[in-house]
Amino acid sequence: MIKCLAIDDEPLALALLKDNISKVPFLNLVAACNDAFEAMEALRNHQVDLLITDIQMPGLTGFELVSSLQKKPMVIFLTAYKQYAVDSFDLDVVDYLVKPVALDRFIKACNRAKELHELKASIPSSSIHQEPDHFFANVDYSQLKIRFDDIIWVKSDGDYIKFYLKSAPQPLMVRMTFKEFESIMPPNKFIRIHKSYAVALSEITAIRKNSLFLGETEFSIGETYRESVERLVRKRN
Repeated sequence: MIKCLAIDDEPLALALLKDNISKVPFLNLVAACNDAFEAMEALRNHQVDLLITDIQMPGLTGFELVSSLQKKPMVIFLTAYKQYAVDSFDLDVVDYLVKPVALDRFIKACNRAKELHELKASIPSSSIHQEPDHFFANVDYSQLKIRFDDIIWVKSDGDYIKFYLKSAPQPLMVRMTFKEFESIMPPNKFIRIHKSYAVALSEITAIRKNSLFLGETEFSIGETYRESVERLVRKRN
C-alpha cells in the first residue's frame, strides 16, 4: 500500500480528491488537509509515501511546501493552473494534473507513483557505504534484473527508456520514465548529458566542447548539462 496525503484549500475539491483516492485500491489515505500548514503537521505525525496537493493555497503554496521538505515523498500536483507545469518538474514530481481531472487520468498518475514506489522497493538494502549494483524493471510483464555495470547508455522515449547493454545486441525497452531512472541511478556510475540520455562514466572515451564519445559513437551535450560535463573533466584531470 502507498500511504498518501491529500491537500486542497477548497472543500469541494478536497472531497472529490478523497473520493478519487478511495477508488484506487493501492492508496491508503492517512490524512486530508485544508492547507499546507495542516499538511506539515500531518507529515510530522505520519509516514507518507505520496503527496497529492494543490499548488495555489493561502499562506504557503504547494511548491513552497514541497521545497521545504528535507525528506521528500513522491508528489502529484493537482491544480487549476497550467502555467506551473514546467516549474513543477524541477521538483521531480510524479505527475501534474490540471483540474477538472478525469478519474482515468488520476488513476494513470497514481499508477506512475506505484511503479516508482515498486522500483525503489526492488533495490536491495545495502550498507550506507555500498550502493546497489542492480534493479528490477518491468519488461514484457516480467520483472527483469538489470545490472548497472551492464548499462552503456540509456535513452528516453516518452514513458519508456531504451537501455543499451553490453550483454545484448539490441536495446532493451523498459517502461520507466527518465526521472524514475535518475532516482535510482548511481551518480558515480552515470552522467546525464542531454534531456534524453545518460551515459556510463566508465564507457566515455573522449570529450569535446559540445560532444562526448563512447568509442566511435558521438553524443551531443545539451546546453543545460554542459557545466556538469565540464566539472567531470576538471575532476578527472
